[in-house]
Amino acid sequence: MSLPSYPDSPYPAPPVSDHDSYGGQQPARTNGFAVAALVLGLLACLFFWTVVGGLLLGLLAVVFGIIAALRTRQGRAPRRVMAIVGAVFGALGLIGSAIVLVVAVSVFDSQEFKDFEKCVDQANGQTAEDRCTEDFIDELSN
Repeated sequence: MSLPSYPDSPYPAPPVSDHDSYGGQQPARTNGFAVAALVLGLLACLFFWTVVGGLLLGLLAVVFGIIAALRTRQGRAPRRVMAIVGAVFGALGLIGSAIVLVVAVSVFDSQEFKDFEKCVDQANGQTAEDRCTEDFIDELSN
């Protein structure tokens, strides 16, 4: 006994795509901007002391986080919390780098540092340079 065969259907098969047949677009399954914001934000927090790493990575994390959050608000992508956390970590990296930059500029522009440079220039040997370093550290700590 064999199974009956049916003729091919005159109706086309439903389209296979990432959007529905009514013209709307379904949200993406991933949000690359949110992932990038989180990764760059974490790196900015880890490398804030390098100033360039903190400033550059932090700024990128904030920008990508804002873009990702806007995409989630429009319903085009998921992971809104990840986008916000990435932007916050990026902002923290930016703030940390700004603080490091201000402290570094104030130290290098101080009279104590100028005295240290002068002392090192006039030093005759390693022991004299070590003494200049110790004096500089003592002046900074006081």
